[in-house]
Amino acid sequence: MGRPAMLGNGSLVVGLDEAGLVHDFYYPYVGLDNLTTARSLPHKIGVWVDGAFSWVDDGSWHTTVNFESDVLVSRVVMQSDKLQLELTFRDFVDHEFNAFCRQLTVRNQADKERQVRVFFHQVFQISRAGRGDTALYEPDGNYVLDYKGRCSLIVYAHNVDGRGMDQYAVGSYGIENKEGTWRDAEDGELSNNPVEHGGVDSVLRCSLDLRADSSEVIEYWVVAADAQYHAEQIHEQLLQSGLSFRLERLKEHWREWLRPTEERVKAMPQAQATAIKKALLVIKAHTDHRGGIIASCDSSIYNYGRDYYSYMWPRDGAYAMWPLIRLGIYEEPRRFFSFCRDIIDPEGYLAHKYQPDRSIGSTWHPLVHGKHSERAIQEDETAIVIHLLGEYFEASHDLDFVQSMYTTFIQPAANFMASFRDEATRLPHASYDLWEEKFLTTTYTTAVTYRALRTAADLAEALEFPDDAAHWRDVSDEIGASCHVFFDDQKGYLRKGYLLQDDGSLQFDNKLDVSSAYGPLMFATKAFGSKAIRSTFKAVEDTLLDKSPSGGLPRYEHDGYFATKPPYLGNPWIVTTLWVAQYYQQIARTPDAEKLVEWVLSRALPSGSLSEQVSPIDSSPLGVIPLVWSHAELINTLLDLHQ
Repeated sequence: MGRPAMLGNGSLVVGLDEAGLVHDFYYPYVGLDNLTTARSLPHKIGVWVDGAFSWVDDGSWHTTVNFESDVLVSRVVMQSDKLQLELTFRDFVDHEFNAFCRQLTVRNQADKERQVRVFFHQVFQISRAGRGDTALYEPDGNYVLDYKGRCSLIVYAHNVDGRGMDQYAVGSYGIENKEGTWRDAEDGELSNNPVEHGGVDSVLRCSLDLRADSSEVIEYWVVAADAQYHAEQIHEQLLQSGLSFRLERLKEHWREWLRPTEERVKAMPQAQATAIKKALLVIKAHTDHRGGIIASCDSSIYNYGRDYYSYMWPRDGAYAMWPLIRLGIYEEPRRFFSFCRDIIDPEGYLAHKYQPDRSIGSTWHPLVHGKHSERAIQEDETAIVIHLLGEYFEASHDLDFVQSMYTTFIQPAANFMASFRDEATRLPHASYDLWEEKFLTTTYTTAVTYRALRTAADLAEALEFPDDAAHWRDVSDEIGASCHVFFDDQKGYLRKGYLLQDDGSLQFDNKLDVSSAYGPLMFATKAFGSKAIRSTFKAVEDTLLDKSPSGGLPRYEHDGYFATKPPYLGNPWIVTTLWVAQYYQQIARTPDAEKLVEWVLSRALPSGSLSEQVSPIDSSPLGVIPLVWSHAELINTLLDLHQ
């Protein structure tokens, strides 16, 4: 189960699952500390009416989770025919305060007056080991406080007529064989137990007396701060203003953020314009205000994988910022570039991935290959950031900012790329490929490095560093002159790459990989030649495209990542399918490009969220949902179609 809705403000991110329940709660960094027990239990919502109780995720409710088209606000509708009730949530993370807010409209669809009791359950895990947290009822404020160390969470709910919650319960969760306090709600009554510590959860109750076919509103929020006092300050402001006022302020904020896009999308079909806006909001929700761009905040992958995707890959971050730059949104790219400047290794390269607090992330790249010590890097991640800086400068003309990046990032990175080459080939030394699997000198990485050095030379020239410009351009030319080695004459396409052996020979990897076509197309057409690029895309089209019942395109032949049974040639990826669409647009096959875009849009969740992959059998989502990179490529492809 993925996250059809991600809501955030750069410090607080909340992920809703397909039942509309809170399943991820990141604070104070986007994607770093997940304060929920996301691997086991969401924050449950229950309803009692006419003596019957139901949790909204018990299988008896029909639920839809959607986004509004131009603001980072989710709309969740839950319908129970059995209980004759409809719950409609408008959810958001406030843009000024670290507060997750839910405005719930409860409609009684019966033809009689009834009392409806709504139960809000929350289970936070502030302590990393799931021990040592405290939750307590605060009688003066009629709220529950959940805290540990420098994190305090205020949980509150009230009816809009001013009546606060009328019952509460605090108890143990996940320790001493305790299932959790949520069980206390199932008879419609709560114990009013006021405090617990260790592993804790809590439940609040609001009661409504609803006439036949009528509705009332409940407001609910969770405020996050570094201390109870600061949380109370935000809580008081929410009480004074109410959520309707905060929601209107939020809409103004998001529409202002999207304003630079209006001119570009106004001539597009409405569905495509809406898709762009929703995709931008997904990217923004994953953007920490300190510069880190998280690949995905969907923690559900941890249930069947070894790690989260909640890291900042420099490559993913650069691709995510690219459409923002094209649309004239510059603040987030500046912060991203500053982040990269602050984390660059003294030798001039970026590591595999990072956490949003700038610490290095986990890796599966060893520091030794064969008998040789090697860096655990993917060189394309350094190169793509340099290239994107050039795109930023060309679009924004922000000379002062780029100048501030020159000696601190551009110069060391370009010098590293210029020297990180093998004397025998004059091409980049092997590093791990963009799919993070193979140690090679790949076609893709070579193409991006070639472009990055030319971009660095252009920036050096603009900033009046002529010696740097001449040196980096010479190195780029040397790389370009040697790219013929990547073409497989026998198969007639660009191979994945090669590994230089100790005896000077080249061990080729001739696997057909779509990145071997896309990298040269996007970054190094002159170096690889348009004929080689066209023939590689032709091989991709003939061998990989639409070769499973679901259609689409895997990354390469026999891709085993999350392989299904039968495996076909691999799972179709959103990113790679859109790469082919971009190629089709470049060679004036616009109808074919549009067909692939429609394929992607048809596989989005109702909220617009796109997965990493889909099943080759039935198109069901695989991998994380959402994947930021998928949304970035969708925007870029739609911009290409209407350029």
